[in-house]
Amino acid sequence: MARYTGPAWKISRRLGFSTLESGKEFAIGKNGKERRNYAPGQHGQRRSKLSEYGTQLREKQKVRFSYGLNERQFRRYFDIAKNTKGNTGDNFMILLETRLDNLVYRLGFAATRRQARQLVNHAHFTLDGNKVNIPSQIVKVGQVIAVKETSRRLQAIQDGLSATISRKEYLSFDETKLAGKLERLPMRTEFMEEIKDNLIVEFYNR
Repeated sequence: MARYTGPAWKISRRLGFSTLESGKEFAIGKNGKERRNYAPGQHGQRRSKLSEYGTQLREKQKVRFSYGLNERQFRRYFDIAKNTKGNTGDNFMILLETRLDNLVYRLGFAATRRQARQLVNHAHFTLDGNKVNIPSQIVKVGQVIAVKETSRRLQAIQDGLSATISRKEYLSFDETKLAGKLERLPMRTEFMEEIKDNLIVEFYNR
């Protein structure tokens, strides 16, 4: 299954969950009306009770679309988490959270994860001083993500930084150097708390 590249807001409305983690998909529109919080299409308001499988699938899709992964990538991360010592759900979510493209987004270098992935693909960042262009690379504790000298004035990066109000506590940021560091592994309670990762574990263990 290919990575979804369509409208993010449409997916968010279908899932009833802000995959952008901003809530803008359901905020008040320019016309002063609240945006629809139900699925798009003429049958969007017809809500039927989900089966156990449907509930698990929806939770999986919330996370998959939030991080912008295709099904094959998503399953691969789950298998790695399952074979790692500790809680599978926690391991899985922490793996996703420490992807390079996600941390570029968390540091405020991009407005969305999709944009962060594109910026990484175009090699606008370094990792510990080395050029990097692989969005899926897992960042280790202590590693530093920095904007390349030649990319500092890139409008997308400047816009992302100016719109950033706060950053996660497991990250440090140097405004002068335009660099961020993963100080420690995130705790599960520090990101996407509303996600019930146990349902994703149940989905793949069926």
